[in-house]
Amino acid sequence: MPGPARAVLICALLLLGLTVTNAGLAETVTPELQRAEVLAGMAAVGLMLVAVLWTRANPKSTEKVPLKGEQGLVIGDQFSEDQQQELAWGSHMLLTATPAASVLVLWRKQVVLRRGLISQDSFQPGPITKRALERDQTISLVNTTLFPGRAEFDAMLPSLPAIVVCPMGNEGAVIVGGWSPRCFTCSDERWIEGWAQRLRTTLGAGEVSPVPPDSA
Repeated sequence: MPGPARAVLICALLLLGLTVTNAGLAETVTPELQRAEVLAGMAAVGLMLVAVLWTRANPKSTEKVPLKGEQGLVIGDQFSEDQQQELAWGSHMLLTATPAASVLVLWRKQVVLRRGLISQDSFQPGPITKRALERDQTISLVNTTLFPGRAEFDAMLPSLPAIVVCPMGNEGAVIVGGWSPRCFTCSDERWIEGWAQRLRTTLGAGEVSPVPPDSA
């Protein structure tokens, strides 16, 4: 419990104790005394409620889960220098500005980036990733222990406690694993979605469309 909330709770208990003591020492019970006792009791209960709400508004941060993996950076060599720089810059920002522990980018059924804690296992998109691509909608697994399909991400990094899958249309997805359950905020998800949109444009740029054959 935070210090200010503890102080409020102590004041509430002290007020409640004084109210009970005052009622016990009174020689006669008058309507005025009864009203004063009720108001004092309501005030004490109100202060207790404030202390409880204060504690919930400032919860203790979740400790990091000890994840098994090696720090690394792997970028596909099929991209231009500008595209590789975008992959490197964006993944670095996610790892430093959010609670991300591992970042994986899937582009056209190929893993084109792994960064942070990584494994050497081959990653294949499973039902959760495919559903995100089909719906073009971000899927957030705030606590993977509650999702039976979490095993599909073990090839990314075993036992990730939280995962965000952000699609890039039907072209690919940015998958981010967190250090602890419920570690990603709405702001973090907006960060990931913003970079996914930018990355989709960057990786799709510079591609030459096939030229139709000349008509006879």
